[in-house]
Amino acid sequence: MKQFFIIAYLVLVALTVHADVQPTTPLLGSWSGKLKFGAMSLTIVLHLENADGSIKAAIDSPDQGAKGIPAVIEFLSEDSLAVKVESIGMTYRTRLKDGKLDGTFSQSGMSLPLVLMRGVPEIKRPQTPQPPFPYVMEEVTFKNEADSAMFSGTLTWPVGYGKNGKKKPAVVLFVSGSGQQNRDEEIMNHKPFLVVADYLARQGIATLRYDDRATGKSVGGDVKNATTEDFMRDAAAGLEFLRSKKTFSKVGILGHSEGGSIAFMLGARRKVDFIVSLAGPTVKGDTLLAEQSNRILQLSGKPANMTTEKYRQTAAAMKYPWMEWFIDYDPTDNIRQIRCPVFALNGDRDCQVVSTLCLPILRRLLPASKKHLIKEYPSLNHLFQHCTTGHPDEYSQIEETISAEVLHDIAEWIESL
Repeated sequence: MKQFFIIAYLVLVALTVHADVQPTTPLLGSWSGKLKFGAMSLTIVLHLENADGSIKAAIDSPDQGAKGIPAVIEFLSEDSLAVKVESIGMTYRTRLKDGKLDGTFSQSGMSLPLVLMRGVPEIKRPQTPQPPFPYVMEEVTFKNEADSAMFSGTLTWPVGYGKNGKKKPAVVLFVSGSGQQNRDEEIMNHKPFLVVADYLARQGIATLRYDDRATGKSVGGDVKNATTEDFMRDAAAGLEFLRSKKTFSKVGILGHSEGGSIAFMLGARRKVDFIVSLAGPTVKGDTLLAEQSNRILQLSGKPANMTTEKYRQTAAAMKYPWMEWFIDYDPTDNIRQIRCPVFALNGDRDCQVVSTLCLPILRRLLPASKKHLIKEYPSLNHLFQHCTTGHPDEYSQIEETISAEVLHDIAEWIESL
């Protein structure tokens, strides 16, 4: 899933390097452990391998979806190692002790103990679909002409249907949250959009999921200066592509997080026949982000003292076009103008798009319709996983990708239209 909001994680950024050192050491191989800071923790994986006569180092942060980040080897001996990633001021200095790498992780003036054990942690994702599949998947492309962006995606035809068949199933365009992600909305080894597409295909519903602009196999389109409105045009191009095929009974949209905002925007413009909003924001951006910050601070055992004014000051210092646009965006006018059926879902432990803040807005502002369904799910987080607290650092530790009840309810609601 996309990381819709800013989370106080240690973000590891790739840096291309090459380190020439002695081509052998007992430290060769993969090592992993937990970096703990406050109430949070991150899995860190260190790889040391012999390549082309020299030893190269790379770091993974699987909880953040970061893999193969090259690192400079500053020192290496039979039992000691020092590596760094210069672009973020990160170093790890360690020594082999009792079969473990016992060392210190340093970044931004902070030093923390980090012990690594041999091996890579096993990551279980039992819901990730595995072939063979009882349905057809078609690689497709479509273009947002206004932004010179070409998108690559997967059109999944449901069981019993085919692209040349006479029956016309409903189809759903998937729109992910903020940040550039692939068509599966892959985050922390979870692939929620792939899981949803697989389930809907087995229930007779077609889907189109696509790589975000300039991501995966999609090319073109400005990312640096893009705002939610730009990403809305990308989604609109996907909807136009689906309608142009003339093979679907209804064309709807499923948006997660920022994708939910985009779904409401396109609904107000009469571009879709139905909307599924997975934790879609319904309040002004600065209010939403301040509340999110307070929830995460509270769960981390810190004072929940963020205000909208403080957040606006922080955002202004970032000079980030997406943020500058988002903090001023108020979705309520778009919500008032929606005339198609809406299914809005939130987890009651979602600390990124807080359900008690957002769902009442929909109940009050959506034009009346018996086809609307607004539902809060107990014990679910922002990814719709069953969780303990809802804190983002739990996402990677949970094996479940998305609640079975949520999958069932989405399919049943679409089928009822």
